[in-house]
Amino acid sequence: MVSIKLLKNLVTDSMAIDMGTASTIIAVKGRDIVLDEPSLVAVNEVTGEVVAFGKEAADMQGREGRDIVVVAPLSGGVVADFDRTKKMLAHFVKKAKSGGSQVVTHAVIGMPSEVTPVEQRALLNAAEEANISKVFIMEEGLAAAFGAGISPHDKRASAVVDIGASTTNVAVVAKGNIIHSKSERIGSADINIALATHVRRHRGLQIGEETTEKLKTEFATTYLPEDLGKSTVVRGRDVITGTPAAIEITVGEIYPVIEDIVRRIALLISDVLTELRPEVAADIHDRGILLTGGGALLHGIDLYLRDRVNLPVLVADEPRYATVRGLLQMFDEPLLLEKVARREPYFLQGAETPFET
Repeated sequence: MVSIKLLKNLVTDSMAIDMGTASTIIAVKGRDIVLDEPSLVAVNEVTGEVVAFGKEAADMQGREGRDIVVVAPLSGGVVADFDRTKKMLAHFVKKAKSGGSQVVTHAVIGMPSEVTPVEQRALLNAAEEANISKVFIMEEGLAAAFGAGISPHDKRASAVVDIGASTTNVAVVAKGNIIHSKSERIGSADINIALATHVRRHRGLQIGEETTEKLKTEFATTYLPEDLGKSTVVRGRDVITGTPAAIEITVGEIYPVIEDIVRRIALLISDVLTELRPEVAADIHDRGILLTGGGALLHGIDLYLRDRVNLPVLVADEPRYATVRGLLQMFDEPLLLEKVARREPYFLQGAETPFET
């Protein structure tokens, strides 16, 4: 006879959820990545009704219909708009489920280090409102390390830099623990803002989100380019006349704009490295630094950081998915999950209290 506990396990989804300012990524145990969509909602400003989520909302961005606005309910990796975050998460979780409405969902959700108890509670509440029956919160830096291939049982220290859209986490881990971590609310989205601002102020052209993202990912570089005169055409709206217009821009012109942002990331890493104990510093000197997160895909960022911190810098395989895969691993390491995650809104690092069953 099948036990009640076993029967319940057959209808339980174990989910890992990486909710970022730019994207929400969900992985399910036994199925790997099942959802990867922009963290956006489209809202009717007249009625307040949410009309689209994720990719569908992103397709509207910059070309919204009358009375429709596309907004990001997360800011700095934390909940900025509770009601819309709750609705967005519920939509994504329902979409990611492997079964019908009776499927019970347990989830491990990543969160940046150095967040406040209020920010942690907001995320927990949003998850509970999204009908997730049991929620665990884990520090993103540790999850990214596990997802990038660092063993939770390795006694030697490793350094992982997770560069998201609006938050960069630097975590030094050993033996499944965070030795030292630091985060700053700066990321690849700041490059978008800086590029759009530069083009508007200095070239008189207003460009949209889609154009700015394409300029960053397909043309710009974070490492000093060999050919500063390489150019591309950017289209948008003339600031003065308001009419459609286009300009030619060089990679040499926008490199200083981008370098100003990545230099701040390099300074954050340097600050962490100067605070390490001698044995830990020795391990990092041997192993170098591992980059994860969407920002790790910025052209030349590994070369730039290598020159700045004077250490080897490697980009993890599929860096955007490192955090969510590290979170997913926790379902195979229940004792480690009890050690590193919390269900109550306290400081994340060094959490030792087991969960209630």
